[in-house]
Amino acid sequence: MTRFLLALVLTATLAGCGFHMRNKLMLPADTAAVKVVSTAPYSELAKLLRRGLQASGAQIADTDSKEPAAQLQVLSERWGDLPIAIDAQGRAQEYSLRYAVIFVFRREDGSDLVPQQVIELSRDYVSPPTDATGTTTEREILADELRREMSASIMRRIDSVVRAELERGRLQPPKPAPASTTPPATVPASPATPPQGL
Repeated sequence: MTRFLLALVLTATLAGCGFHMRNKLMLPADTAAVKVVSTAPYSELAKLLRRGLQASGAQIADTDSKEPAAQLQVLSERWGDLPIAIDAQGRAQEYSLRYAVIFVFRREDGSDLVPQQVIELSRDYVSPPTDATGTTTEREILADELRREMSASIMRRIDSVVRAELERGRLQPPKPAPASTTPPATVPASPATPPQGL
């Protein structure tokens, strides 16, 4: 029970302190609305990426839209549990949870904006052979954490690749935000004060 509560506190701390883009995502000026697609139906990672892109200022295209759109494609999601410690009876006591994702970011014409990339993440967890229920819960918490971190890592990778291409002059820089057209507030004139003593 203590381990479970500790894991919950750790997850809440991580969610509160990180895995968010500090700045708006840098995308070229000619980037169309972005559609996030995944080979995995109902992918939680795809949902996190849509939210992250939207929060970073990108325009999100509807999944069912037929209009031309740039695509962030999640080509593969793979999970694995690697035993890293065993007990005296040869039973696994500790595992490394591995999460690997392959993705590519394509323009609306099908050319690569960010070429195919692979990101791998891992977290270790203890799995006593006599406590299967607690282990399952801890693994689920770690999996949710890894998905959030993966989403943030993909966003950072896209941002770094695009910024590097912009510095080389291969991409059009983002358009500046339009200036405000609101006229300045006017202060009503005070009525003239008649001279005193006349």
